[in-house]
Amino acid sequence: MKKICSGLLVLLAAWFVSLVHAQVALRSDYPSTYTVVQGDTLWDISGLYLNSPWLWPEIWQVNPQVANPHLIYPGDILTMIYIDGRPRLVVNRGPMKLSPSIRTSPLGAAIPAIPADVLSSFLSRSRVVDLELLEAAPYVVAGSDHRLVSAAGDTVYGRGDFDQQSRFFGIYREGKTYYDPETGEKLGVQAIEIGAGQIKAENEDVATIGLNYSKEEVRTGDRFLALPNEDVPSVYYPKSPEDDVNGNIIAVESGVANVGRYDVVTINRGAREGMMIGDVLGVDRAGETVRDPVKRGSVKLPSERAGLMMIFKVFDKVSYGIILEAERPLSVMDEVTNP
Repeated sequence: MKKICSGLLVLLAAWFVSLVHAQVALRSDYPSTYTVVQGDTLWDISGLYLNSPWLWPEIWQVNPQVANPHLIYPGDILTMIYIDGRPRLVVNRGPMKLSPSIRTSPLGAAIPAIPADVLSSFLSRSRVVDLELLEAAPYVVAGSDHRLVSAAGDTVYGRGDFDQQSRFFGIYREGKTYYDPETGEKLGVQAIEIGAGQIKAENEDVATIGLNYSKEEVRTGDRFLALPNEDVPSVYYPKSPEDDVNGNIIAVESGVANVGRYDVVTINRGAREGMMIGDVLGVDRAGETVRDPVKRGSVKLPSERAGLMMIFKVFDKVSYGIILEAERPLSVMDEVTNP
């Protein structure tokens, strides 16, 4: 926690100087003083000061020399001041008693940019792959001692062509098949992670695999895929997409009908359309089709902005996103566009 106060002061000052130069609009009702509380996120706080809160990481990055710029703690007091006519946001560590010791806070107590625990469980649970890849992957042919189901600590036997470059494999089960709602194109199949294991021995096309962990019971027929070699971001930096985006929510991870804040959704746009981790998209509630009482027939009402989401995992043809704001319940087939 060395020099957090002074470092954060420089950082936040740079933030608001940049607001002037970048012509980023401040909210007219921003608070002159705000005390950080448990449960706050940097996204929430940025929304108190900026009309476009997804711009905060780009602005904060103008001062890359400051270590851990996201370390703000419950109890910290943010105050807006003006120096030479320019706005500055300064931070005070909150009320404290005089004592010989330095007040410190554990890193884990700092408020997050986007709550990591909302994403972490989902990040490891599923992938989107071509059905052909999943069907051609090695599979669980049997459990030890003729068991029908297996769990962490057990041994299973896999049959098929294992990737020789890896000794560690995720175990997956086929989930939803995603289709584009407009073109009908098959976008991929969800591979739900059941567990993971390590090859202990191989005999021709049969491998003996020890299960390191399992989230569900491993069954015969479940598939093995080499664990992806990817870096999971420790901090997500929301930003505007580089290209125009026009897509739809095509699935909800939780399976609920009404989607709200911090729900995870799938959209029908991926890497081939230029989607990137951190892209913020507006969610427009699809307009209803109503009956015209004068001209008869039906008419579709225009879509209306109802929320914001951030992309946190990108595949070739689809992406996973988390709902950051929802002014009203969202649902499958709602439109996603540039914010």
